Amino acid sequence: MHIQDAKFLMSNSRVEECPPPTLPEYAFIGRSNVGKSSLINMLTNQNGLAKTSSQPGKTQLINHFIVNNNWYLVDLPGYGYAKISKDARIKWARMINYYLRKRENLTCVFVLVDSRHSPQAADLEFMEQLGSEGIPFVMVFTKADKQSGSRTTQNVVQYLEKMQETWDELPRHFVTSAEQKTGREAVLEFIQEINQQIAQAPDNA
Repeated sequence: MHIQDAKFLMSNSRVEECPPPTLPEYAFIGRSNVGKSSLINMLTNQNGLAKTSSQPGKTQLINHFIVNNNWYLVDLPGYGYAKISKDARIKWARMINYYLRKRENLTCVFVLVDSRHSPQAADLEFMEQLGSEGIPFVMVFTKADKQSGSRTTQNVVQYLEKMQETWDELPRHFVTSAEQKTGREAVLEFIQEINQQIAQAPDNA
């Protein structure tokens, strides 16, 4: 997929105020400081599209971007640790959960996982929640350039083995590096494949 255009559309805290659900929508989410903004910028080839920060928890709203005028990329607040109040965490969780369950054009959730770490409870629990709700998702392992390839592979295998304990079928996964643009084409090709399937579906014929 060639990204011809990607631009910020809107931010809000209410699903009802999101853009009209007329285009396929792909949401990106992960634990705080997983490298989500850097990954979004790498995928869209725009360094300043998503705001990066060294301070975890900066994304606090549902942020919509429109790509090539034919699909939405959504930047969601992170889960897990962030220096915010308990009330704010509860508010975020409610907002995210409502979005994931009610956004009718949500096509796939990209769950970002830091490849430098062994399986984290917050990641596993979040993916279990998606599975129980029947929400399609894939895993994106980030920051692969921050360590050796063998270490990345080891951590990816540990995640997959851990998930096999409770999952009959494992989700698709990608290994990425925002700095080296590793995995960019694979992720974009996956999105393109889904968009083509949607366009060719009987309801859209």
